[in-house]
Amino acid sequence: MKNRVTGLGGFFFKTKDPDKIKEWYKNHLGLNTDPYGCTFWWKDQEGNDCSTQWSPMKEDTPYFEPSKKQFMMNFRVSNLVELLDVLKKEGVTVVGEIEEYEYGKFGWILDPEGNKLELWEPIDKAFL
Repeated sequence: MKNRVTGLGGFFFKTKDPDKIKEWYKNHLGLNTDPYGCTFWWKDQEGNDCSTQWSPMKEDTPYFEPSKKQFMMNFRVSNLVELLDVLKKEGVTVVGEIEEYEYGKFGWILDPEGNKLELWEPIDKAFL
């Protein structure tokens, strides 16, 4: 399967005070923060609107489970269902079930060090 990952969809990390850290990044680095963090907009090779998310989360969030790590990466993929089937055959640990929303499909895997990785088949136009 070619082009398994098409880009970085987001970076999520745990912090003691998400609102305080968002304010720091807004004040010192100029990030346009909102309750979810900061969304960066860009164009893909075909000129389509795309986004990448930066999100601080409370340090007790269960969203990273079963990983105990302090961060989680989200990768953009073009065909989530096919990719997860291929990864399962390759012996990769798949976590949970695919979830679908108006902005795309999500699936999760673990890397060899126990980092939870979120795979996102986006529908970026849903954000517009």
